[in-house]
Amino acid sequence: MEYLIFFACVAAFLVFMVIQGVVQDRKKSRNFEKSLREDYGRLREREYNPDRFQRMDRFFRKHPLEGQLDDITWNDLGMDEIFKSMNHTYSSIGEEYLYHTLRSAGRSAEELEHLEELVRYFAENEDERVSLQVNMAKLGYMGKYSLYDYLDNLDYLGERSNLKHYLSDALLVMFLALMPFQLSVALCGFLAVLIYNILGYTKEKSEIEPYVVSFVYVMKLMKLCARLEQLLKKEEASPVAGEVQRMSQGRRKLQAMERGSSLVTYGGDLTGGNPVEVLLDYLKMAFHVDLIQFNRMLKILREHVDAVDEMAESAGGLETAVAIGAWRHGLEQGNGYCVPVQGPVYECVNGYHPLLTHPVKNTIRAERGVLLTGSNASGKSTFLKTCILNAVLAQTVHTCTAESYRAPLFRIFTSMALRDDLAGGDSYYIVEIKSLKRILSAAMAGGPPILCAVDEVLRGTNTVERIAASTQILKSLHRDGVLCFAATHDIELTDLLAEDYDNYHFEEEIVDGDIRFPYRLLPGKATTRNAIKLLELIGYDREIIERAESLAGRFLSEGSWI
Repeated sequence: MEYLIFFACVAAFLVFMVIQGVVQDRKKSRNFEKSLREDYGRLREREYNPDRFQRMDRFFRKHPLEGQLDDITWNDLGMDEIFKSMNHTYSSIGEEYLYHTLRSAGRSAEELEHLEELVRYFAENEDERVSLQVNMAKLGYMGKYSLYDYLDNLDYLGERSNLKHYLSDALLVMFLALMPFQLSVALCGFLAVLIYNILGYTKEKSEIEPYVVSFVYVMKLMKLCARLEQLLKKEEASPVAGEVQRMSQGRRKLQAMERGSSLVTYGGDLTGGNPVEVLLDYLKMAFHVDLIQFNRMLKILREHVDAVDEMAESAGGLETAVAIGAWRHGLEQGNGYCVPVQGPVYECVNGYHPLLTHPVKNTIRAERGVLLTGSNASGKSTFLKTCILNAVLAQTVHTCTAESYRAPLFRIFTSMALRDDLAGGDSYYIVEIKSLKRILSAAMAGGPPILCAVDEVLRGTNTVERIAASTQILKSLHRDGVLCFAATHDIELTDLLAEDYDNYHFEEEIVDGDIRFPYRLLPGKATTRNAIKLLELIGYDREIIERAESLAGRFLSEGSWI
C-alpha cells in the first residue's frame, strides 16, 4: 500500500510539474502578445556585434539587385544605426530581409507600392500583425550564421549514399536472425558490425552536425509558413495573397522532408535522465537511422533550395512590412513622417535626420546641384545626410522623415566619411579620388538619374590643387541625370561654380561670448568664418589668436601669406 501511495505522489508531482509548465508557457505567451499590442512602435533593446551584421549581410550578398547601396554609401550615411532604429523584427529571416530592404534602393514604383500596401495592411489589422509577430518569434534566430551560410555549404558534404548504411543494417538483422541457429558465429558477426557502425556513426555525425542546425530551421520555417497560410488566408485581392501563395508553393516542394524529420532534428542526450532519449540515441548509433534520414532530406533540399528562398523571402518580407509600420508609429509619436511621392524635381519639406531627438527641420527644392558652405559644426554634413537619407528611405522603406518628400527614383552615391585604407595601403587622398571616380563613372555610364553627396571635396590635398580639381569634378557632376549635393569650406568654389550650383549656407551666432548654431539652411554663400573664433572660445592663448587673425587678414586683403 505504501508503494502505491509513493508512486501516486510521484505521478501527481509529475502531472503538477507538467501542468505548471504549460500554465507558465501560456502566461508567457499572453504577456508577449500583450506587449506587442501595448508597446507597438517602441524599440526593444538588443545587442549588436560584428557577427550579427555579418550574418545579416549574407542574405543581402546572396540577392544582388540593381541600385543597391554600395558599402561606401551605406557607411557614409551611418545606415547600421538607421537599421537598428527600425529593427522591430523577431526572427533571423525578418531581420536579414529588413537589412536587405534598406540596402535595395533600386526598387521599382510597383514594388514600392506593394510594400506600402503590406505596411498599411498590418498597421490597420492588429490581430493579423500580432499573430505574425508571435509566429516569427517562434521561428526565432539562427545564431552566428545565416541560413544561407549553411545552404551555400551543402556542396561541401559531397555526394552521400545510404547504400553502406542499408548493407550494415541488413547484416545486423541477418546476424540477429542466425542467433537461434549459430549463436557464437552470429554473435561475433553482430558485435563486429555493431562496433563498425558505432565508430562510423561518430565520424559521420560530427560531419553533419553543423548542417542539422539548418535542417531544424528549414523545418521550423515550413511549419511557420503552414501557420501563416491559415492565419493570413484571405480573398485573392488581399495585399498578402502573393506572399502567402509563394510560401505555400515553397512548402509543398519540400513537404517530403517532413516524413521522419524528427530523427534528424530531434536529438537526445546520453548524459540526461530520459530513458527514451537514451534508447533512441543507441538505436541511432547502431542502425544509423538518423544518418539515412539526413541523406534523404539532404537530397530533397539540394533539389529544391529555391523553395527555401521562396519561403524565407515571403515570410521575411511580411515581417519587414510589420517592422516598417512599427517604426512609422514611433515616428508619429515623435517628429513625424510622410509617405514619399514621385516627381520630376527633388523637394523635401521640413526634413530631418531620423536619429535626432530634437532636430531642426529644413526645406529644400533642388532643380540643379547644391553647394553648401558654412562654419565648422554649423550643420552642413548633417543636412547632406538628411537629404540623401530621405531619398534612401523613400526608395527602400517608402517612408521619409519629413513633412513631405517628392523626387524621382535615383541611383544613390555618397563620398563623405572616408578614411585611410591601411590594409590596402591607400592614403586618404587615394581613397577619396577612388570614391569620387566611382560616382563619375556611374554618371557617364548612363541609366536612371543619380543623386550624390560629396562632403569636403578633396580635403586630402593642398589648397590650390584642391580648389582647381574640386571645381572640375563638381562641374563634371553638373550634367543631365545627376543631382549633386556638395559641402565645402573653400568659399572660392561658390564663385567658380555659380553657373552650375545653387548656393546655400549655415552660419553661427555669437551670443554673450558663446557660439551657437541655429542649424537653419539659408540662401547664398557663407559670409562668416569661425575657426579662429572657436580657438578663442575654447581658451587658447590670446597671442595665438591675434597672430592667426592677422595672418588670415593679410591673405584675404593681399592674396599672400608672406
